[in-house]
Amino acid sequence: MILGLGNDLIDIRRIERTIERYGERFLDRIFTDVERAKSDGRRLRAASYAKRFAAKEACAKALGTGFSQGVFWRDMGVVNLPSGRPTMALTGGALRRLRAITPPGLEARIDLTITDDFPLAQAIVIISAVGRGRG
Repeated sequence: MILGLGNDLIDIRRIERTIERYGERFLDRIFTDVERAKSDGRRLRAASYAKRFAAKEACAKALGTGFSQGVFWRDMGVVNLPSGRPTMALTGGALRRLRAITPPGLEARIDLTITDDFPLAQAIVIISAVGRGRG
């Protein structure tokens, strides 16, 4: 059962300009330590950050809150499962919201796809409720 769907498209150059202008202040405010380590190691650093930015926007939309009701940027982080599949790790207000929208007896699964084709980066998030152990 689909609980939420979110999509976001961003211009990579916008993220590049924001990093140039605000540097660490922007990166620390928006991205988790895991995301920073992953993106800082990439050849196309701004594109990596842009995909993660879009994923957070898409996830906030899928949660049905946007960035309100206690959901903040760093409450959502792009991570990879052991298989390599990307997903979102939620904490704080985002995790509380996820728990609130997940029906009793089921668990949430977050599917994420991210891509870029300069100058654009895109993310799509689908939040589903599945039987326990099927995530």
